[in-house]
Amino acid sequence: MRPRKPSVHALPVTGVLRLNSPAEIWYKPALSVVVASAVPNLLLYSLDRLDLVMYTMAGSLCALYGHNLPYARRVHTVLRVILGMAAGLAVALVVGSLTDSTAVLIAVGALLAAVQKTFCDATRIGPPGNVIFAFVTSAALFAPQELGQVPGHMGLMLAAGAFSWLVTVGPALWRREGPERLATARALDAAAAYTADPGPRTRHAAAAAVQAAWQSLLAAGRPTAVRRELERLVVHAERALMATAADGRASGADPEELRRWAADTRARGPVPSPPPAPGTVEQLFGIDAERAGQRMRRGRREARRRLLRALGPGSPVLPVAFRTLVGCALAGYVSSALGVGHPYWAIVTAASVYQPNLVLSWSRALQRTVGNLLGVLVFAAVIPLARLDPLALVLCVLFFNFAAEALITRNYWLGSVAVTPMALLILEFGGFQPAGELIADRALDTLVGVAVGFLAAIAVTNRRASGRVERALAAAVDARHRAELAVADPAVDTLVLETARRRLTASLVELRDAGDVASGEWWQRALPEEELLAAEQAGHRTLAATARRQGLITLPPENGAV
Repeated sequence: MRPRKPSVHALPVTGVLRLNSPAEIWYKPALSVVVASAVPNLLLYSLDRLDLVMYTMAGSLCALYGHNLPYARRVHTVLRVILGMAAGLAVALVVGSLTDSTAVLIAVGALLAAVQKTFCDATRIGPPGNVIFAFVTSAALFAPQELGQVPGHMGLMLAAGAFSWLVTVGPALWRREGPERLATARALDAAAAYTADPGPRTRHAAAAAVQAAWQSLLAAGRPTAVRRELERLVVHAERALMATAADGRASGADPEELRRWAADTRARGPVPSPPPAPGTVEQLFGIDAERAGQRMRRGRREARRRLLRALGPGSPVLPVAFRTLVGCALAGYVSSALGVGHPYWAIVTAASVYQPNLVLSWSRALQRTVGNLLGVLVFAAVIPLARLDPLALVLCVLFFNFAAEALITRNYWLGSVAVTPMALLILEFGGFQPAGELIADRALDTLVGVAVGFLAAIAVTNRRASGRVERALAAAVDARHRAELAVADPAVDTLVLETARRRLTASLVELRDAGDVASGEWWQRALPEEELLAAEQAGHRTLAATARRQGLITLPPENGAV
């Protein structure tokens, strides 16, 4: 690639606060966290020990994770979240009990936030990501604590975490294939959108949704009758994606039929049974072979290797982690220097700002500022009600727990309007504090955390974003070459052809994602837009040829030949 001039991108202002449609399953994390919080909170209320709510809340908030994952994977993922939360909380409680030095506590809080950001990004843990971990551990650092109390407080957290685990995996008892059905329905909808309106964005969205559906089915465990039908539906979605003429017009699929299948798949009734698509047998053979291969690779060892690769030299997550460390530390120290009584709020605010690139971090900074400042006004309005009775305080916290998850998918700032009063009300469990002081501290910490955090993001450059694009481009070219060789081989094995097509599909999804991340980063070489476009177009032509060879689509040779 030719050297290019470093670029500085414009930061968006309009549209950052625009409301989106609510997420499809927003109610699942919302209800889960309410149930996971209500039981321990009400139990502590009955025992007159609401001062311990902070420790049970650390475990209850783990119920926010894993709702898009199949239950077979969710079981392990939520368990790792609980153990990760326990590790961070244990460090915070021990350090907090051993020192009263604000400087040391801020340093440890920033370090924990950076470690949590690193592991959440490397493992792609998904929303709400590292912010919940940072919120819990930063608050625990500054909570009054004796070393002898730590085991008991950790026991409360683990007990609440175990209950959260039951809440998140419990629905498997009556809707075992629910997450896979949802992933398949999303793939069908995305394929229908691309069929109705072909274009680069809809094509990438459809490819990513189909890839996510296959990954969900692979992670779901052994096939059942329902999963077999879901696999056939994904074959149809993939066929619609591949059936694209050279001029970019989609053909060979009815978008309305795909949408009907998606609606029926989401519903609680039986999964639709579409007619067999050409190449279905080969597709299902490929997914079975891949599933068997995953079982043979000793999943834990492979997972450790993937994590080490994600954290190794050249990893794109490390610059963002270093931003988090620098930004959180500076935000905490500036807040402390200004005399704020709760500098950990500035740490959490800075930690929440950092997104995959600078442009997205700027958007999050604006959203966080607006949401928090409106949230302190909401807190000022509800604090008289919350102080009427301890039960009223518990119910207010539960309400804002639900409201935060119900609103945050519309836009992050709207969810922050509910998160802010919830965080402030949790402090009330430890004893009443002057409301005016809490409001002033939270508003000041918000401004400090956002400003210092974003300035640190500008100062700590992420040149590795361009390197990720280069690696993704090379991987896409290599995957296309292997797929072309497989297509050209008249004696190619069915599994080899299927593996080559899957690898090419995954490489094109990664290429687009890498380009999207790098496009919003400052102080790096400009993206090779022409090479990216050429690689993507050539890759999709090869995918069409591979699918035609498998019998997934039937097109004239001149309309899809490599």
